Amino acid sequence: MFSLVQMKFRALLVLLSKVWTCICFMFNRQVRAYQPVKYELFPLSPVSRHRLSIVQRKTLVLDLDETLIHSHHNAMPKNTVKPGTPHDFTVKVTIDRHPVRFFVHKRPHVDFFLDVVSQWYDLVVFTASMEIYGAAVADKLDNGRNILRRRYYRQHCTPDYGSYTKDLSAICNDLNRIFIIDNSPAAYRCFPHNAIPIKSWFSDPMDISLLSLLPMLDALRFTNDVRSVLSRNLHLHGLW
Repeated sequence: MFSLVQMKFRALLVLLSKVWTCICFMFNRQVRAYQPVKYELFPLSPVSRHRLSIVQRKTLVLDLDETLIHSHHNAMPKNTVKPGTPHDFTVKVTIDRHPVRFFVHKRPHVDFFLDVVSQWYDLVVFTASMEIYGAAVADKLDNGRNILRRRYYRQHCTPDYGSYTKDLSAICNDLNRIFIIDNSPAAYRCFPHNAIPIKSWFSDPMDISLLSLLPMLDALRFTNDVRSVLSRNLHLHGLW
């Protein structure tokens, strides 16, 4: 009888041990998934400074909606943001003689991202949104820093099978030194070798996509031709 109790007790201990191991595994995996990405900025070495001096400064084109920000308004049939989530700023515009208020959420780390990449590249905003809305959002993101001066809007896009494509050659005719970050592969359909895909963002407060791009962007500015690197990532675009 005593031996049977011991066996049951040992079996219970083994079961509890396995449950605890599983809990620890799931917790550690979640913690690893949400660990923040840190990108330290260090002074350039003499070799790196020389390299930058012999290559042309490049242009980075940035999409707005679902790339840098997400917005919604009360008239939207489906709110993609959890009710009660605070927005970062509002944009009030008049569309078809009707006042519309957009509640804008900034993608995590977007301010730091813009601060850093503006030191490396000439920045251009290119959005398929209407100018009256896109200009107001860009003004808020710029926040007086004068880093988002060049802007292109829906009227600069080309309608294409129900979406809009963006002509990068209209911004810079030297495709060696221009590329775009956009959540929509259709936007750069004609320029897949000049694009970096990014997943669409709506409300995830733990998103680190912008920070994760910094190492690549730091290195890309040293190349002669951005396409020599970006053309190797076509499988990520969902175009083919």
